[in-house]
Formats: sequence, C-alpha cells, structure tokens
Amino acid sequence: MTHRIAYFDCFSGASGDMLVGALLDAGLPFEALQEDIARLGLGAVRLACTRQVRRGISGVKFDVLDEGQDRPARNLQAVEEIIGRADLPEPVREMSLKVFRRLAEAEARVHGTTVEHVHFHEVGAVDSLVDIVGFCAGLYRLEIAHLYASPLPTGGGKVRTEHGLLPVPAPATLALLAEAQAPLVPLEVQGELVTPTGAALLTTLATFRQPAMRVQAVGYGFGTKEFDWPNAVRVWIGEEMAASAPAPHEHAYEHEHPHAHKHDHPYEHEHREDPA
Repeated sequence: MTHRIAYFDCFSGASGDMLVGALLDAGLPFEALQEDIARLGLGAVRLACTRQVRRGISGVKFDVLDEGQDRPARNLQAVEEIIGRADLPEPVREMSLKVFRRLAEAEARVHGTTVEHVHFHEVGAVDSLVDIVGFCAGLYRLEIAHLYASPLPTGGGKVRTEHGLLPVPAPATLALLAEAQAPLVPLEVQGELVTPTGAALLTTLATFRQPAMRVQAVGYGFGTKEFDWPNAVRVWIGEEMAASAPAPHEHAYEHEHPHAHKHDHPYEHEHREDPA
C-alpha cells in the first residue's frame, strides 16, 4: 500500500509562511485555507497569496495581515483556548497544539522559566497562529500521511527580537533543533534562515531524511528576504516507495488520514457546532 507523503527541501531555510506558501503552490486551495483560519475567530486578519517569480522560479508568497488594533502577547493557555474551541477536525487541533506546546517548552528552557509563564510575543502573534494552524490544516486537506524534511541551513549574524538582538539561530530555534537532533548545515549568509515557527513545525512533525518517492507535485514558498538564490522552501508531494518506509519510531508526524486513499472533502466526516 502506498501513502501520500511530503518532503520539504529546505535549501534556504524554513519559516511558517514559507511552509504554508509551498503547500499553496503545490495545490492547497487558498479558499480552503481561508476557511480554516476563519474558524479560529481571530478578528481582523486578512490572508494574502501572491504568485511571484524570483530568479526564474515561480512560487507563492504567503502573508498574514493583522488589521486589528489589539495584539496581545498570548501565553500557551490562551493559544490552547483559541485552537481548542475552533471548529476544526480533531487531527488538525491535535497537531497544532502539539507544535505550540513544543515551542512553549523550548521558550521556557531558554528563558529559565515555566511553560505557564511563557508569553510568546512573536510566536504567539496572529501570524504564527495562522502559520501553524494553516500548515497543519493544509497537511490534512492534502491527505499527507507522512512528512519529511532535509537538513536545515543555520545562517548567521543576529536577529532583532522582543528581547533585543540575539544570535542566529535564535535561542528558541536552536533549542528546538538540538532537542530533535535535527541535521544542520552551514550556509554563509548573514540572516535568520530558520525561524522558531519553522523549527517548531518541522521538529514536531517531520522525519529528517529524504524518502524514496514518486513525485507528483512540487511547490515553492517564498520568504521575505532576498539572497543570491531564490529564498524559498520547496515541497515535493507524492507517493512513498515501499523501500523508504521508516520504522514507526522514526516518525515525528504519522497521520493516518481517514481519507488517505479517497478524494472526499476532508471535513465531511466531522463537524461540530460553530462556537458562539
């Protein structure tokens, strides 16, 4: 039996918006993503999906435009409440919460505090809620059974955060990568290539190796920065070949989708009343 899989080729790093953009370019309907994010009830949030060509490569730039006035620094409990009450399929909620909990644990270790006292700042902002939930919902809608990723480039220099200038990779990013023993490769560039959100998604959900597969779709998700190469993450979507199937303990993300070999709408099997 074959399974639909996704392999993220992170030749220029990974951020939440780049990962979502790659799924959009590979076939995730933008309208479906908008529908999923609307279920979070975040208020004045607008999503943008722009097709661009950079250095001869066509792809998608995904952006989250927070047009509201209130931008609270949410803690894990607030994030869990938002995701928990959203009318999303249970696997999407579970994956999203798992990613945020892992991120909170990394932030707590870095700052010498507890998970309960972590305020996410950048990663608790609306754009990261959209990126994490949108990515998990995209995997579900595309019926991805297993997720893989390439080694990650580290980049260099410093990045400006709520805590001032910090070295690249940012401390929370490096904590996530170290805990997962993710393979890292140097890339001589001054800039943050892997963000905390990108690191949390991949270290929580992906197995870091390239699988044997039959590629059926390819997507490019662009980042904001400009380099001497296309600043993108590339996703390969297709069917795994039997020889590549890893042992169960290797999987960070092993999602047995209820429609893994069908083409029904992924929401037809489950619907809860919309929250008030």
